[in-house]
Amino acid sequence: MISVFNLKEMEHLLEDFYRITRIRITVFDEKFQEILSVPESRPRFCQLIRSCEDGRRACARCDAQACAYAAGQNKTHIYRCHGGLTEAIMPLYVGKVLVGYLLFGHVFAYGSLEAGWSAIESACKNYPIAPAKLKSALQDMPLISYEYIRSAARILHMTASFLVMERMATLQEDTVAARLDAYLREHFTDSITADALCDALQVGRSKLFKLSRDLYGCGIQQQVRNLRMEKAKQLLLDRANLSIMDIATECGYRDYNYFISVFSKYYGMAPNRYRQQA
Repeated sequence: MISVFNLKEMEHLLEDFYRITRIRITVFDEKFQEILSVPESRPRFCQLIRSCEDGRRACARCDAQACAYAAGQNKTHIYRCHGGLTEAIMPLYVGKVLVGYLLFGHVFAYGSLEAGWSAIESACKNYPIAPAKLKSALQDMPLISYEYIRSAARILHMTASFLVMERMATLQEDTVAARLDAYLREHFTDSITADALCDALQVGRSKLFKLSRDLYGCGIQQQVRNLRMEKAKQLLLDRANLSIMDIATECGYRDYNYFISVFSKYYGMAPNRYRQQA
């Protein structure tokens, strides 16, 4: 069995949560991989933390530890992240099977700006980021009370329950279609050939192309491009320290100019302009 998410319907639900709470909300799959967030971009404070390698690794480690703890408790877990902000996470179960997690985060929840800055300055002291920049980014964030956090956590719990009840997250038999989707999501930054896919899935070319059309409404290479462009967009939003050439490489493009051409056609503007507007 594998987890399947209805991303279109789920996005509407997450938008409703954000509209009510003004807190960023994210869905992770069961492997702790982020699959959908509203809004897409993180607060400036978090972008600064993730601009260094140590901060980025600490974020991934913190997310994984919170997911594991919440799954073990099978209830909403409210905690302080490694950078000193408040987050809450709720495991998503279909029956008794864990399919993912719902998390809200990046909340500045302290009694005062001074108390919050003191705790956060200490938590982030080992990161190569100017304290003045971090403090300035904090001042962009609203100061939220603990009562508000608890109320938002209850809404998170109800959102998770509704998400499962409305079958926005489901389990699917390990079919060829499901294996194709999983393979592409794992290998889309590699050089994928039809022959390699046919060998991996043990199907012929005609069945492979039919599966792709049925699943995505397009061919394999177009779906690979869709996944690469989604990754490129996320890197532009979240990794301000990465050059366009680095992003092209991470998305599977060896030719920098070709990447710019593909991105520009896909989003209607060049990567640098997209980053500036975001």
